[in-house]
Amino acid sequence: MQDGTPWPGNNTRDHPGMIQVYLGSAGALDVDGKELPRLVYVSREKRPGYQHHKKAGAENALVRVSAVLTNAPFILNLDCDHYINNSKAMREAMCFLMDPQFGKKLCYVQFPQRFDGIDHHDRYANRNVVFFDINMLGLDGLQGPVYVGTGCVFNRQALYGYDPPVSEKRPKMTCDCWPSWCCCCCRGSRKKSKKKGEKKGLLGGLLYGKKKKKMMGKNYVKKGSAPVFDLEEIEEGLEGYEELEKSSLMSQKNFEKRFGQSPVFIASTLMENGGLPEGTNSTSLIKEAIHVISCGYEEKTEWGKEIGWIYGSVTEDILTGFKMHCRGWKSVYCVPKRPAFKGSAPINLSDRLHQVLRWALGSVEIFLSRHCPLWYGYGGKLKWLERLAYINTIVYPFTSIPLLAYCTIPAVCLLTGKFIIPTLSNLTSVWFLALFLSIIATGVLELRWSGVSIQDWWRNEQFWVIGGVSAHLFAVFQGLLKVLAGVDTNFTVTAKAAEDTEFGELYLFKWTTLLIPPTTLIILNMVGVVAGVSDAINNGYGSWGPLFGKLFFSFWVILHLYPFLKGLMGRQNRTPTIVVLWSVLLASIFSLVWVRIDPFLPKQTGPVLKQCGVEC
Repeated sequence: MQDGTPWPGNNTRDHPGMIQVYLGSAGALDVDGKELPRLVYVSREKRPGYQHHKKAGAENALVRVSAVLTNAPFILNLDCDHYINNSKAMREAMCFLMDPQFGKKLCYVQFPQRFDGIDHHDRYANRNVVFFDINMLGLDGLQGPVYVGTGCVFNRQALYGYDPPVSEKRPKMTCDCWPSWCCCCCRGSRKKSKKKGEKKGLLGGLLYGKKKKKMMGKNYVKKGSAPVFDLEEIEEGLEGYEELEKSSLMSQKNFEKRFGQSPVFIASTLMENGGLPEGTNSTSLIKEAIHVISCGYEEKTEWGKEIGWIYGSVTEDILTGFKMHCRGWKSVYCVPKRPAFKGSAPINLSDRLHQVLRWALGSVEIFLSRHCPLWYGYGGKLKWLERLAYINTIVYPFTSIPLLAYCTIPAVCLLTGKFIIPTLSNLTSVWFLALFLSIIATGVLELRWSGVSIQDWWRNEQFWVIGGVSAHLFAVFQGLLKVLAGVDTNFTVTAKAAEDTEFGELYLFKWTTLLIPPTTLIILNMVGVVAGVSDAINNGYGSWGPLFGKLFFSFWVILHLYPFLKGLMGRQNRTPTIVVLWSVLLASIFSLVWVRIDPFLPKQTGPVLKQCGVEC
């Protein structure tokens, strides 16, 4: 620093909380008299022995700091590698969030992810077009799309764990011309609701709130036009006032237990339209902002449990959106013609697999937690189809087990001479082929109707198989070890130099254990194809018919794994040495198995004679 001392943030694991206002201050106006935008650098406190919760903890700290310094009603969330590509994106989000009827019930507006720097063929399905242009649009017709971690504009009130406002019902019509007994129910209910509202106003007048909030099982209301105290209740004596003061104190403790011990922040949470509490100054706000990013601020509070970004999984975005939808909030998917935000994606094979591994591991963690959509939130307001969509986001890693079996069985059939299905007649084979083609045709028609190209769909199918037999499979075992046994396994990546050309990172090879299962499947199926063809040549013309069915399934697996094989070969078909060694080792193992099975020997169908010492 200027005085020669080390900057406090040099040690990333042990430093105090730091806030620097680079642009804008309270009351700073431009030449047109409008408030200047602010640029604030925030570095939360880090100390050894404290759990910082990575990205989710950082975003919760930013929510508290922004509430203390500016308290805008809406929050834009972007990853560090994303930038604003459409200057009108925020205006489009505001059209939803500020809608007079529907906006109050929206927790966030999600934009699709678009990326720069991806190869033209999108070898590893980085664009994820099927998910962003089909699945998310489908969810938009339900309770809303899931939160994907970036490119999202939040309603700040939804992050605080509040329930969405309840739609007001039409008042019942009464008429003086009807007898009094006809309207007794209506009049009685109106009196009851009025008295109940007065009690809520009495309690809410002693708190910070302006409008109705549902929290901790209680409703808090503060009406500007209503008197703070009910004179009839005050006249009842000092005893009633003491009970009122006690209930107010208990409510304040509930707020502190929920949000932490910051009166300025608690006051900001009850201001639906944003703004800062009266009587605050910039100096005191900076001190309070430093306080809310301290290490111990979240202890014994509901941060990360019911408030803010939810802890407990590396995919905190799924958990956060799921909790909001369980409370009854709705979300919207906004797809402008010009992409709102753009970012960068890992186009290298190893990095892409590790990204998929992290997502799948987060889904497994949610599946094994109390927040699993299979059993969580049944007393809430989550719609059934929305629950089914969330179940799909957390169970897909487990499909890697049957997928691995599906990719292995064709090679086993070729090696053993058996088939996965019984021998079919000609008519049955035609029906089977017609069913197979109809499934493909239906999928193609649906994708064409949605505007997704056949190439994008095929890339998505290929990488689903590649990721399923590698990253998803590892995520299942790693998640089980982490949740059940407490063992946290990390898969390291060793990088090699890449060529300094366009898309040079695409050809960068990084060896990782995630590459072993797909490599094994490719070798196994190739060996099976060679063995099957050689067996047919050895046995004559009659064995070629059943061979074609076996070869079809095996080639289907190899075709799905072709991008993976191409990624292993790199540019100019130069296979890394480690892959050659693994190939030789696995080929030797399967050759020994092949010799042990010995399928070329004729099989005896008659009784087996044994030498028992006497003539049989």
